[in-house]
Amino acid sequence: MNGRQVLEEPTARLLQEKIESRAARVGVVGLGYVGLPLAVEFAKAGFHVTGIDINEEKAQRVNAGHSYIGDIPSETLSSLVKAGKLRATTDFSVVSDLDTINIAVPTPLRKTRDPDMSHIVESCREIAKHFHAGMLVILESTTYPGTTDEVVLPMLQKTGLEAGRDFFLCFSPERVDPGNAKFQTYNIPKVVGGVTPACSELGRIFYSQALQQVVPVSSTQVAEMVKLLENTFRMINIGLVNEIALMCDRMGINVWEVIDAAATKPFGFMPFYPGPGLGGHCIPIDPFYLSWKTKQAGIEARFIDLAGYINGQMPHFVADKVQNALNDHGKPVKGSRIHVMGAAYKRDIDDVRESPALDVMLLLQKRGGIVTYSDPHVPHLKLDEIRMEALPETAAADADCAVIITDHRAFDYVGLLERAKLIVDTRNALKGNTSEKIVRL
Repeated sequence: MNGRQVLEEPTARLLQEKIESRAARVGVVGLGYVGLPLAVEFAKAGFHVTGIDINEEKAQRVNAGHSYIGDIPSETLSSLVKAGKLRATTDFSVVSDLDTINIAVPTPLRKTRDPDMSHIVESCREIAKHFHAGMLVILESTTYPGTTDEVVLPMLQKTGLEAGRDFFLCFSPERVDPGNAKFQTYNIPKVVGGVTPACSELGRIFYSQALQQVVPVSSTQVAEMVKLLENTFRMINIGLVNEIALMCDRMGINVWEVIDAAATKPFGFMPFYPGPGLGGHCIPIDPFYLSWKTKQAGIEARFIDLAGYINGQMPHFVADKVQNALNDHGKPVKGSRIHVMGAAYKRDIDDVRESPALDVMLLLQKRGGIVTYSDPHVPHLKLDEIRMEALPETAAADADCAVIITDHRAFDYVGLLERAKLIVDTRNALKGNTSEKIVRL
């Protein structure tokens, strides 16, 4: 059955015409690292886009053309706003005038490591107040398999409208890699699955207007599981290589040299690299959605739980490395000045969500260390509710130990090697350098 045959209902045909003619009014709920780039791409494709966010400051900054997302230049945002293609609001009543809505709100874990669906539920509750026939709704927030059908669908159907006939509902996993200059929203293949074939087809048509490649799948559950597989794959392989790093440390083997040599194999091996711990909005969190869901079905996700434990121990391992390195140089960690290089969770971005740097800094503080940090992308942060200001990277010269947590390209590693008394390198940023100052992960 081709797409034309799937879209039998007049409502579906009308929405298809609106989308393909760029007459559809597009809405994006949640203007963060996922939502704002998506809104920008559809505005660039010629649609009128309305962003909705409960954060008044974000809405004001969008409307002023001031980007707060590193991958979106303010010049690009400003030109779209001035052209009338993009605007932002905190008022959900605009849903009444929209034809499509993408939901890209946070889905954190509670302390009990079960999914917090409150942002999705609250967004759907507000959308339902202004919901109308002929709408396409796509959930992009990472979540457990079944969320779209079990949580979102019932809330929208309470309006009396039927999915696949009166409105259309899909799930499409976000695939955002902040700071990646090669792959961004427009050229990362977009997976989408609907609650009915008509929903899937309209989701495919919608994304095809602004993105290079769309990959339709048979259901929302498949689409939801795709995201979890992708990030669980990374989380488990990082857990494996972190465990290898722990083994190599005990045996006096350079784990970085081992990985580089193994990576020369042209088949059957993909290099992953150890580090101070997992950070960001996906890998430290997403696999636990799957673990939680499988436990509901009576299945233990043992690989996920084990990898989660190993990755969670890495900040402690780094703190031990720093303490041992200081001891070897005749200094106790208590009272020592420790300067952390990099607070963001990955290279060349400003995102500190789940950053292992924060964990390492707290652990070292609790051991009595006097901790400072440098990060050209993170001018200030909160550590245990205490505000800290970034220092110039030259401050590493005054420290008893510098710890490279995030290997930003902007750092002067040659200068660091010259100035610092002792360096613990958790990212192999000083690869190719030999010095008694360097202690590698």
